[in-house]
Amino acid sequence: MKRTDKKVQRATSQSYGRYFSAVTSIVTVLLFFGTLIALGCITLFSEKSDFSETQNRYLAKFPKITVKNYFNGSFMTDTADYVSDHFAFHDSWIKVNTALDMLSGKRELNGIYITGERMAEKITPPNAERTEKSISGIRKFAEENELPVYLLIAPTQAEIYRDELPAFAQSPDQQQFIEDVYEQLSDVAVTIDVYGTLYANREDYIYYRTDHHWTTAGAFTAYTAAGKKMGYTPLGEDSYDIEHAGDGFLGTFYSKSLWDGVKPDTLDLWLPTDGKGVRSVKIYSAIGQEPVSHEGMYFREFLDVKDKYSVFFGTNQPMITVDTGREGDRLLIFKDSYAHCFVPFLTAHYSKITMVDLRYINMSYKDIIDVSDYDCALFLYNASTFMSDENLKKLNY
Repeated sequence: MKRTDKKVQRATSQSYGRYFSAVTSIVTVLLFFGTLIALGCITLFSEKSDFSETQNRYLAKFPKITVKNYFNGSFMTDTADYVSDHFAFHDSWIKVNTALDMLSGKRELNGIYITGERMAEKITPPNAERTEKSISGIRKFAEENELPVYLLIAPTQAEIYRDELPAFAQSPDQQQFIEDVYEQLSDVAVTIDVYGTLYANREDYIYYRTDHHWTTAGAFTAYTAAGKKMGYTPLGEDSYDIEHAGDGFLGTFYSKSLWDGVKPDTLDLWLPTDGKGVRSVKIYSAIGQEPVSHEGMYFREFLDVKDKYSVFFGTNQPMITVDTGREGDRLLIFKDSYAHCFVPFLTAHYSKITMVDLRYINMSYKDIIDVSDYDCALFLYNASTFMSDENLKKLNY
C-alpha cells in the first residue's frame, strides 16, 4: 500500500512538473511576443524624429514604394533601416549591446577605438588619388595667386596617442603622411609643423576624449607654433580668461559608439582679458544670398544641446567672414572644422578673416571670392580629413 502511494505521489509530482513546465513555456512565449507587439505598437504610434541628437545624425525616412525599388529590393532594405532607426528605445538597445561588446573584450565599436581614458577614430589608409588631387589643387591656387600661402595639417588624437590604441589597431602614420605632403608643396607654400609641439604637450588636455576635434587648449598650442611661420607674435596664455562654458560634452566618437565608459568632455572658451571682441561675423549659409550677421564668434545656444562644439561659429557653413576691428593683414582660410576654435586666436593679428569650407561649395572659389582682397591664405585641415578629402580638388576648377 505504501509502495502504491509513493508511485501515485511520484506520478502526481511528475504530472504537476510537466504542467508547470508547460505553463511556464506558454507564459514565456506570451511575454516574448507580447513584448514584441508592445514595442512594435510603441514604434508604430510614437512620434518620429528626423534627427537623433544622441547619435548626431539624421534618421532614415520611410521610403516611397515604386515599381523599381520594390523589385530591386531597395524598398525592403530602406524599410528595415527605417524600422531600425525608429524602433522603440533604440538608443537604449544600442547601449546595452555596446556594454556587452565591451564585456566580451571588444575595443572597436563602429569605427571607434576605446582606449580606456579616451576614444580615437579608426582611420583608413590615405587615398593616394584624392591626396594627389588635393596637392594639385593647393599648388594651382598658390601658383595662380600672388600672395603667401601657408599649409597646416594637424595630427589627430589617433596619432598623438598611438601608443594607447588597442594592440590590433591599424592606424596610418600621420607624421610621415604630413611630412610627405609638406615636401611636395614646400616650393609653393610655407608649411607649418605643429606635430612636435602637440606631441610634447600630449599630457595636457589638447584633444577631446569623446570627439574628433582638438580642444581650445590644443588649438592654442598650434596657434603659438604657427606664429613663427605666419609672422605674428602669439599672445600668451595670461592674455586670456578661460571660461569652462560647457560640461558633459559628448562628441562625435560617443555618437558613433554610445559608450558611456569614457569621461565626458569640458568645452572651454578663451576670452581676451582686454575684453576686446570682434566687430562682426557674417555667416554665408547659401552662396548668392545675403549673409546673416552675428555679433560675436560664439554661438552660446549650442552649449545647451549635444553639439556643443558648434559654439564656435555655429554649424559648418560654406563661408564665414570675421571683421575683427583691428589693424592687420586680411587672411583667407580654406579649412575643415578644426579651424573653428583656432580662428578666434588669430583675430588678434588680422583685420579680416574669411573661412571657406569647400565641402559646401559646388563652384569655383573664384566665383565667390576675390583673392586680391586678401594678403595671405592658409590651408588648415586635420590629417584624417586631408587623407580622404574630395573637395580640395575643386581648387583646380
